[in-house]
Amino acid sequence: MNKVAVVSDSNSGIVQEETKELGVSIIPMPFFINNETYYEGIDLTQKEFYEKLKDGCDISTSMPSVGNVTDLWDDLLKEYDEIVHIPMSSGLSSSCETAMMLAQEYDGKVQVVNNQRISVTQRQSIIDAKGLAEQGRSAAEIKEILEREKMESSIYIMVDTLSYLKKGGRITPAAAALGTLLKLKPVLQIQGEKLDAFAKARTVKQAKTIMIDAIKNDFANRFQDPEGRHMHLEIAYTYDIAAAEAFREEVKAAFPGADIIMNPLSLSVSCHIGPGALALACSKEIPELV
Repeated sequence: MNKVAVVSDSNSGIVQEETKELGVSIIPMPFFINNETYYEGIDLTQKEFYEKLKDGCDISTSMPSVGNVTDLWDDLLKEYDEIVHIPMSSGLSSSCETAMMLAQEYDGKVQVVNNQRISVTQRQSIIDAKGLAEQGRSAAEIKEILEREKMESSIYIMVDTLSYLKKGGRITPAAAALGTLLKLKPVLQIQGEKLDAFAKARTVKQAKTIMIDAIKNDFANRFQDPEGRHMHLEIAYTYDIAAAEAFREEVKAAFPGADIIMNPLSLSVSCHIGPGALALACSKEIPELV
């Protein structure tokens, strides 16, 4: 049985301290603040990041360097036979395409998964990949399963402002147009590759209700699982932990008995969304792991 390593990036929300417990490798995403390079979870705290974001610092993201990726792969292949690499959605970054090109030089030992996930749903894919590897499945089999299941997830996001998304070019014109409507809390969605408009609310309370109702509708109609018995339920947030904790209580009330995973958004994602965002997401259990 081949030993398969699981690799991803910090867009998943997995921090370096978690990698040993989870048994995976995470590449920290680089980002630039006033032309200085920082690595997520390495040399800048979330608090410092949001202070700089609010202060109007020039912040942008980039892909991991080719050397950082291939050096990690080379090190892992000294211990493992194969690698499953799970980057963020190809619709939101070119890092997936770059990884696929690099993998061509590894004679099939590195399988790059393009399963259109990010944040908490990407995290679930990483955990699923680890579970499949522990079953003894090959890297190619794991890639096939994860890509087969790529559309079996939803993310709904409430943001305080669209200014960060517009600045980074991360939303479509339809979603950006919502930002021109005063006193509205836009709710966005990720269904596959792109972030797009979903609904508009007049209050935070209404926006949270919209997200909860959307997940209920997905459970019943999209996933044919009204009780969510075979669904993972996830919350993501940007910086405001108190708001996220309060939202989790509301989600618990709406989905009694659900095991809710909650994680902050990674810094490289947060700079495109801004502080005060809340997200509610779900991922369908992979049949092979049920």
